[in-house]
Amino acid sequence: MPELHLYNSYTRQKEKFEPLVPGHAGLYVCGPTVSGESHLGHARPYITFDVVYRWLRHLGYKVRYVRNITDAGHFEEEGREAEDKVSEKAKLEQLEPMELVHKYTSLFHWGMRQFNCLEPDIEPIATGHIIEQINMIETILQKGYAYEVNGSVYFDVKKYAEQHPYGKLSGRVLEDLLETTRDLDGQDEKRNKVDFALWKKAPPQHIMRWKSPWGEGFPGWHIECSAMSSKYLGSQFDIHGGGMDLQFPHHESEIAQSTIAHDHPPVRYWMHNNMI
Repeated sequence: MPELHLYNSYTRQKEKFEPLVPGHAGLYVCGPTVSGESHLGHARPYITFDVVYRWLRHLGYKVRYVRNITDAGHFEEEGREAEDKVSEKAKLEQLEPMELVHKYTSLFHWGMRQFNCLEPDIEPIATGHIIEQINMIETILQKGYAYEVNGSVYFDVKKYAEQHPYGKLSGRVLEDLLETTRDLDGQDEKRNKVDFALWKKAPPQHIMRWKSPWGEGFPGWHIECSAMSSKYLGSQFDIHGGGMDLQFPHHESEIAQSTIAHDHPPVRYWMHNNMI
């Protein structure tokens, strides 16, 4: 096959593409959070990686392109009562969450057709993979890199960083993060401010909730992509794409939790498109 060189965001250099399986390529791209209408900022990564997908196919690779739909769990951690963007928007629009998800997923697909983007080979939905996410969280807990508090489960970033280069993808330094991460209300249950939620206890008014070994709750944003990518592409795969705004905390957290769950880094080549 013709040679292909990619810029790897993780190593910050161009590298020859050598897939895990000769003649095959696994590509995962973080999809939209379908809590509202898509905009050009959303279109940028999917057009970018549509080109990557087409070029890999043109070179003769058999490609499996996986792009997820985040329909729950994408929240900014504002304390114990973290707000799930889909759940909150559903209340605002007076719709059932799945009604809202269907509405904005359909609009996203319509937009992609306007740009002539090819459909991914697999488009997994976060709420359809709750079991896989719970299983991965249980594995991380068993290995001692997560802890449960009051029905929520957090990843222990400081412990992870003792053995692994946390922050390498995004260029963050853990010591700086520990000093500069702002204190948010209700985060006293974390061991360290930089720890991120794998599972969040659902407050009484929260609509989207699932049973788990830690009580009723909903998944953290980062665990979703790790669970779905490994299910369809394996515990290690070739290319992970997304916008550069996802390097931290999303992709940095993916690397950390997947490395612990599978005992090795999850991705060979990280690719990020710039912003509009």
